[in-house]
Amino acid sequence: MERIDLSSVDIYNQLFGFKTFHPLVAVVDLTKATKAVEHVQIHYGLYALFFKGGKECDIQYGRRAYDYQEGTLVSFAPGQVAEINMLKDDLHPKVYGLLFHPDLIRGTVLGQHIGDYSFFSYFSSEALHLSQSEREVVMDSLHKIQEELIRPQDKQSKQLILMNIDLLLNYCLRFYERQFDIRELSNKDVLQKFEKLLDDYLSSHLPQKLGVPTVAYFADKVFLSSNYFGDLVKKETGRSAQEYIQFKIIEKAKDLIAGTDLTISEIAYILGFSYPQHLGRLFKRYTGMTPRTYRLRSIS
Repeated sequence: MERIDLSSVDIYNQLFGFKTFHPLVAVVDLTKATKAVEHVQIHYGLYALFFKGGKECDIQYGRRAYDYQEGTLVSFAPGQVAEINMLKDDLHPKVYGLLFHPDLIRGTVLGQHIGDYSFFSYFSSEALHLSQSEREVVMDSLHKIQEELIRPQDKQSKQLILMNIDLLLNYCLRFYERQFDIRELSNKDVLQKFEKLLDDYLSSHLPQKLGVPTVAYFADKVFLSSNYFGDLVKKETGRSAQEYIQFKIIEKAKDLIAGTDLTISEIAYILGFSYPQHLGRLFKRYTGMTPRTYRLRSIS
């Protein structure tokens, strides 16, 4: 299997035989590829969105693989690694997409809020399934960006490219919101599992072994990426996953402070904190008082 360090747009264009119109951004249309790729491992140094119009390839991200249905969109961010398996009989798959280098958005408004587009860190198994009308919106956005790339560059070119990229990413946010709504029942199942896992974690010896519970720990337990899991929890509870975990920790701390003779240091250790001061700061942020003040009030 060939390894590709995708550090530039031109490397991708050379891989599939495309002309490079802009050094930092490219629109992908594999139906027009002049070179074929069957099995490669790509180490992304770029942001990427790929829309699959048909069943032509499989993508594996980390240990998880996903056999795509027709009409799905998957995204990648710099630092991620994915294996691509193209079907041997199809040298021109219906795959379309967008690649852009972090340098394109550095120092721009888009660069400042690129972290808002959390789907860039979703697993490929959490791909966006597009309706027919949504596919048309995505393709229209790609066409507009491509038009700016192939025309002679002027003072407005970069701004229009950035605006259209930003518009496409915002559409993706809207489409993911719709997908979260459709998957409400399965999302509630995930949330129930998360709540039980969190309660079991805080009632066990795991905090002393592993420390304060993390979003990544529970996301892995329910087989989701941290970002997708966090967005799901936010959608269902109105709190971020981190806030939800902290809320549960404080509730457990209250039980131990009011219902036992354990010292604050012992309680901090039981809950996985390295230092009692860390528990104290978190406790005061949520309750407005220190653990000692809370204990005094509970016994008065």
